Amino acid sequence: MKFQRGFSLNTMMLGGAAVAVLALLAMKIAPEYMEYGTVVKAVKATAADTGLKEASVAQVRASYAKRAEIDNIKSLSEKDLDITKEGGELVISFAYTRKVPLFKNVSLVFDFEGASNK
Repeated sequence: MKFQRGFSLNTMMLGGAAVAVLALLAMKIAPEYMEYGTVVKAVKATAADTGLKEASVAQVRASYAKRAEIDNIKSLSEKDLDITKEGGELVISFAYTRKVPLFKNVSLVFDFEGASNK
């Protein structure tokens, strides 16, 4: 007896729908995590800038604002930074929330936080 092998049309339709949903999620989520990585990089670079070791809070915010403009960071402004000094080191921390609409009234909410010393 010979048996047929392969996928049925129903299996292919369900599999295709699952792949489409996963692709939609990836396309919505990936840019948020990429921007978070850019924010972390900009914050760490600002904190590591040797010219800002004795700078005022306003100067540190201005330096971050320049980096954010260059890197096209829209999620976190310079006003949202918490700037402190710990042991003579400049420490910049941040936290922000992003809401990503998926479809109709369904959204994903991300809470991002980080610091230059982590």
